Amino acid sequence: MTFTHISVLPSEACFHLNLKPGNICVDGTLGGCGHARTILEQILPDGRLIGIDQDVDAVKNAENLLAGFSNNVNIFHDNFSSLPAILDSLGISGVDAILVDLGLSFYQLMESQRGFSFQKDEPLDMRMDKRTSTTAADIVNRYSEMALTDIFFRYGEERMSRKIARTIVEKRKLSSIASTGQLASLVRQVMPAKLLRTQKIHPATRVFQALRIEVNRELDHLETFMSHVPDMLNNSGRLCVISFHSLEDRIVKQSIRSWEKGCTCPREFPECSCGFIPRLKSISRKPIIPGEREISTNPLARSAKMRVAEKISHMGKPGGIAGNQE
Repeated sequence: MTFTHISVLPSEACFHLNLKPGNICVDGTLGGCGHARTILEQILPDGRLIGIDQDVDAVKNAENLLAGFSNNVNIFHDNFSSLPAILDSLGISGVDAILVDLGLSFYQLMESQRGFSFQKDEPLDMRMDKRTSTTAADIVNRYSEMALTDIFFRYGEERMSRKIARTIVEKRKLSSIASTGQLASLVRQVMPAKLLRTQKIHPATRVFQALRIEVNRELDHLETFMSHVPDMLNNSGRLCVISFHSLEDRIVKQSIRSWEKGCTCPREFPECSCGFIPRLKSISRKPIIPGEREISTNPLARSAKMRVAEKISHMGKPGGIAGNQE
């Protein structure tokens, strides 16, 4: 088991997390520990890092790499959406920084043999957490044509979703689809020749993305996590989320904006009755993206977008003029 410690937007994440010695910080997706090691450098000697990953191989790697910091690190085999319960178990009411990198690690893509990539012919697994029961093969071979169409269209934004789903259902009547090579070849056969000539990405890219999201309930976990962010941060605490496709980025952007808004009462109300006050503020209105130098050394960073928000400190009580919905 070999993990590569390349992290995406490492200097940008470190800068925007606004780290200081003594901070309590969370790395919600340990991966190869590239970000975790950078965070530790900034918060030692008396800071604390809470590291989380749903991939047991990443957890074992982190326990090995960070063994020398046992007094400063707590590692959990879990999903970052469970952070409220994790903090509660540690008796921590709030943290100073949270980082979540939603991308796959190099190890998962190239060495895990779980079928995250179509570059190799591997079993159709795609589980980040091997304790879960449903694999990509289960979905491909058991879900109805309608369900497959919905998954490919909703999570992969695949325009050929209906035709791909129909072809899968016809193919599996003869024999099950068990490997990434089989699935990638099937999807390629469905695509019109003109599309194969013009599109820049592999024809199976969106289907694989959709299956991975469905297997791991990625968007559900992200929405759950984002709904609790203000409650987990100390005043002026920072959140950094690095996403890799539009569905993830949209959830993060819309969630931050919803926490930025003040009163949600109708404009015709003379006074506020909802009691809602802003709890986060965006640090950068536009997402932060990698530079050409980083992309040249780490192609996996090409589609990365990082959004940053800060917990707002309020001294007064909710209320005031209604209709502040800008």
